[in-house]
Amino acid sequence: MQFTSEQRLDDGVLEREFTLGEIPGILWTPATASAPTPAPLILVGHPGGLHKMYPRLVVRARHSVAAGFAAATIELPGGGDRPRFAAAEEARADLRRALEAGEPVDDEIVDRLVLPLVEKAVPEWRAALDSLLSLPEIGGPVGYSGGVIAIGLRLAVVEPRISAALLFAGSFVPRTMFEEARQVTIPLQVLLQWDDEGNDRQLALDLFDAFGSKEKTLHANMGGHTGVPQFEGDDGNRFFARHLK
Repeated sequence: MQFTSEQRLDDGVLEREFTLGEIPGILWTPATASAPTPAPLILVGHPGGLHKMYPRLVVRARHSVAAGFAAATIELPGGGDRPRFAAAEEARADLRRALEAGEPVDDEIVDRLVLPLVEKAVPEWRAALDSLLSLPEIGGPVGYSGGVIAIGLRLAVVEPRISAALLFAGSFVPRTMFEEARQVTIPLQVLLQWDDEGNDRQLALDLFDAFGSKEKTLHANMGGHTGVPQFEGDDGNRFFARHLK
C-alpha cells in the first residue's frame, strides 16, 4: 500500500488516498488516530466509480469516523479509470435494455454481469484488508457496509476477519449464490428500498430469508434506490458498535 495524498477535512478527519498495486482507494481515520487504541475498521462498499461516488462515500465515511471507526474503500474492477471488461459491459447493456423495456431480467444476464465481478473484487478487498490491518492506527474487528450485495455476501462467507455486515439490497444477485447465502453466519443488517426501480424486491426478500445468520435484521423503507433515510446511518453505527466494539 502506498499513500499518494492526504488532507484534513473540516471535522478533523484524516483522509488519505492510496494505491494497492493498480487499485486506488481511500482511507479515513479519526482525528485522534494516534491514540493508543486502534480504531475498528469499516470497509465501505459501493457499485464502482470511486470518484463519481465520492460525495456519497465521504458522507458515509465521516459518519462512521464520528462514531469512532476507521473507514476505507477501494475501486472495483472495471470501475473508474480501471480497465473495462467487454463481457461485463455487454451484460450491463443487456440489463439496461431489459429494465427500460419493463421486461424480466434473465438470470443469464445477471450471472454474466455479477459473477465475474465477485470473483475479481473479493480477493482485492481481502488484499486491501491485509494492508489496512497492518497500519498501527487500525485494528479489528472489521465490518463491511454497503456496495454490491453479492460482493458483501461472498466476503461474509470467505473472510473470517469480517465480524458483521450491513448490506444494501440494491443490486441483482445470481441465484447460484443463494447457497452461499446459507453459509453466512455473521450478524447482518440489510437495507431494502421498497420501491427501488432497479432491484427485484422479491429476490431481495428471498435472499434475506436464505441468509444463515442467527442475527439478521431487515430494514425496509419506502422510496427509490437513492432514498435511504438519513436515520439509517445512525442505525448502522449502532449496529456496528454492538459488534465491533
